[in-house]
Amino acid sequence: MSDKIKHECGVVQIRLRKPLTYFREKYGEGWALGKLCLMMEKQHNRGQEGAGLAVVRTDAPVGDEYLFRERALGNRAIREVFGSINEARARARVEKGCGGAVPFEGDLMMGHLRYSTGGCSGISYVHPFLRRSNWRCRNLALAGNFSMTNLDGLLKSIVAEGQHPRNSADTFILLEQLGSLLDRQCEGLYDKYMAEGLRNGELTDRVESELDIEALLREASSNWDGGYIITGVTGSGEGFTIRDPWGIRSAHYYVDDEVAVLASERAVIQTTMNLSTDQVNELKPGEAIIMRKSGAVELRQINPPINPRPCSFERIYFSRGTDADIYRERKALGRFLVPDILKEIDGDIDHAVFSFIPNTAEVAWYGMIEGLESHLDSLKVQRLTALGSDITPEQIREIVGHRVRTEKLAVKDIKLRTFIAEGVERNELATHVYDITYDTIVPNEDSVVVIDDSIVRGTTLKRSIVKILSRLKPRKIVIVSSSPQVRYPDCYGIDMSRMDEFIAFSAAVSLLRDAGRESLLDEVYAKCKASESAPDGELTNHVKEIYDGFDYEEVSRRIAEMVTPEDCGCEVGVVYQTVEKLAEACPANDGDWYFSGDYPTPGGVRTVNRAYSRWYEKSVKKS
Repeated sequence: MSDKIKHECGVVQIRLRKPLTYFREKYGEGWALGKLCLMMEKQHNRGQEGAGLAVVRTDAPVGDEYLFRERALGNRAIREVFGSINEARARARVEKGCGGAVPFEGDLMMGHLRYSTGGCSGISYVHPFLRRSNWRCRNLALAGNFSMTNLDGLLKSIVAEGQHPRNSADTFILLEQLGSLLDRQCEGLYDKYMAEGLRNGELTDRVESELDIEALLREASSNWDGGYIITGVTGSGEGFTIRDPWGIRSAHYYVDDEVAVLASERAVIQTTMNLSTDQVNELKPGEAIIMRKSGAVELRQINPPINPRPCSFERIYFSRGTDADIYRERKALGRFLVPDILKEIDGDIDHAVFSFIPNTAEVAWYGMIEGLESHLDSLKVQRLTALGSDITPEQIREIVGHRVRTEKLAVKDIKLRTFIAEGVERNELATHVYDITYDTIVPNEDSVVVIDDSIVRGTTLKRSIVKILSRLKPRKIVIVSSSPQVRYPDCYGIDMSRMDEFIAFSAAVSLLRDAGRESLLDEVYAKCKASESAPDGELTNHVKEIYDGFDYEEVSRRIAEMVTPEDCGCEVGVVYQTVEKLAEACPANDGDWYFSGDYPTPGGVRTVNRAYSRWYEKSVKKS
C-alpha cells in the first residue's frame, strides 16, 4: 500500500500446560518468553507505535509479584520491552532473598503490538491495560485488535450501573466492563464459600478454580458491535481470547500437551512452533478459547455467528504473505487483473515493462506475471500453428523467444527526513520518497505497468510514484491495484474513517458535478442526517447513491486523471480489481465493506452515514 494506512493490531497468548520446572529442565529458562518475543517480532508489521506484554505466575509465593507488565512506545518497542525484562531478570538473579524466582517468569502470558486508529497516543494507551486488586482473581490485564462502533452505548451502560470510568477510550471501557463483572463473580463465590466455612488458602483456591470466564464473556459481549479479537488474563491464571460473531477480525491457535498458543496470524505460529498448516486452527466467529489456571484449554461458542464476514484486507495487505492460503490468494488477485491490463496497453506486451511497488505487492506481481506468461504462451501456440509444416528453426526461435519483460522500475528510498524542511522544500523531498532504475525501458515506446496492493488516497501516486516514473519517458504509465476501489470508511480497526481520504469518492463527486447532478450531494446528506435516530433494523447506507450512475471503469478513468501530475508528459491509466474477482480470489474472507459498502453490523452503516455527514458539513455546506 503506497499510501500508508494504519491498521490491525497484533496479539499473542501463551499458556504453559505443565509446571515451570518441566520447561526449565527440557528447554532452559525463559523458553516461553523467547517464543512470545519471536511471535511478536513476526507480527511487527501489525503494530509499530507501541508494544507491551503481561505475564502471570500462578505458583508465586505470598509476598512475591504474580502479575508483571511491561510496555514501550515506538517502532523499537519490542526490543525495549524485552531489553527491560532481561535487565530486571538479571538483577533479580544476583539479589539476595529472591528465592530463585525471577521477574516475568510465568506460565500464562500475552503480548500486543499497537497501531492506533482512534487518534489516542502515549504510553497509557499501549496494551495490555491493567486493572489491579489485592485479590489475585480480580486483577485483569486486557489487550486486543478491535474497534467498537457503539462505544457511546457501552459507556452509558456501565455508567448506569454506577461506574465512573476515568477514560472514554474503548479499551478502558471494556476493561471496566469486564473488570466489574469479574468483581461481581469473585464476590459471589467468596460469599458462597465463606458461608460454607472455608477460610484462607482453601477459600482462595475454591474461588479461583470456579471462575466462570465463559459466563463473564457472554454477558459482557452481548451488546458489543464491532470487529474484535480481545485477549485477557487474570492474576489468578485464567486466560481468554474471544472473536467477534461476524468474524471480522481473526486469530489462530495451537494446542498440545505442553502448551497452548494463540496469535493473530497462522504463519506466525507455524514458524515459531515448527508446525504444518493443518496443525493450526482458526478461532471461529463468536468463539472463545479459555485457558484455565489448571492448564485445561476449552473452546466455547460465546455468541452465535452472525452472517460471518471476515476482513478481506487481511488477505490483500495486512497479514504476512508467508501464509500458504494468503500467498495463493494474492497471486490469484494479480492473475485476475491480466485481461484489464492487456486492454489498457492495447495488448502490446512486447512494448510493456512490468514491475511492482511497494514490496507488499510482490506476491500479486508474481500472479500477474504468471497470467501474462500464460496469455503469451497462447499467442505463441497460435502463431506456431498458423505457420504449419513450413516453419523454420529461425521462426520457432523468434516466436518462442518472446518474454514478458520485468524490471525493478521503482524502489522506495531510505526514509527521507522531511520534517527538517518546510514548504516547497518539504514537498520536493516527499516527491523523492521513491526512486527509479534508469535506462530500463525504451523511451517513448514502452509502457510501464506497476502493480500496487491498493490505491486508497492516491496522494503518493501523484506526488511521488507517477511523477518519478515519468522521468523514464514511457509511452504510458499504468497503475494497477490488486484490490478494488476503496469507496467507504472502515470502523472495525483500520484507520480509514474520512470520506475525503478516498480518491474513489472524490472521483465520483467530481463526476457528479461534471454531470450537473450536484444536488444529489444535498439529498444524500438529508437522508444521512435523518437516519441518525433510526433503529438498527432500518439503517441504509445512503452513500452508495453517490456512485450510482457511473460504471466502474468511468470512476477509474477519473482517478487516472486525478493522479496525473501536470508535468507528467505521458498518458496515465489506472486498473482496479473488481469486487467480483476479489470474492473469487479470497472466498473465505468476503468482508468487502470498504469496496461494496455492505457493512456486517449496524454500527458500520451508522459510521458511513456519519462520515458522509461530516464531509458534507465541512466541504459542501460551508462552501
